[in-house]
Amino acid sequence: MSKSSLALDSLPPEVTASLQTLGEQLALARLRRKESQKQWAGRLGVSVPTLIRLEQGDPTVRMGVYATALWLLGLSGGLAELAEPGKDLRALESDVRQASRLRATRTRTARTALRGKKEGS
Repeated sequence: MSKSSLALDSLPPEVTASLQTLGEQLALARLRRKESQKQWAGRLGVSVPTLIRLEQGDPTVRMGVYATALWLLGLSGGLAELAEPGKDLRALESDVRQASRLRATRTRTARTALRGKKEGS
């Protein structure tokens, strides 16, 4: 029986669906390779019940097991790219807003400084 936690109990539906799809795709890949659950579990270093949970997209299966399954399929190369900073659109939008505010502040400061020079001349 898996442990319950607030994080697992409040998974967004999109995350649950993505894990289920990933599990189904991993199961299909195993079947296409004509490997039994026992063989595949042995290669992953997990029990057959854990493999079954992985293939169902169970979020309590450790990420390392999912990553190892992808590695066995030759698909682990994309893992590091999932959270690539260039793909983080919310953070990029925040950076642009911050830069715009900074530019506006600098422009106001520069205008004030120019007025002061003109008045002092």
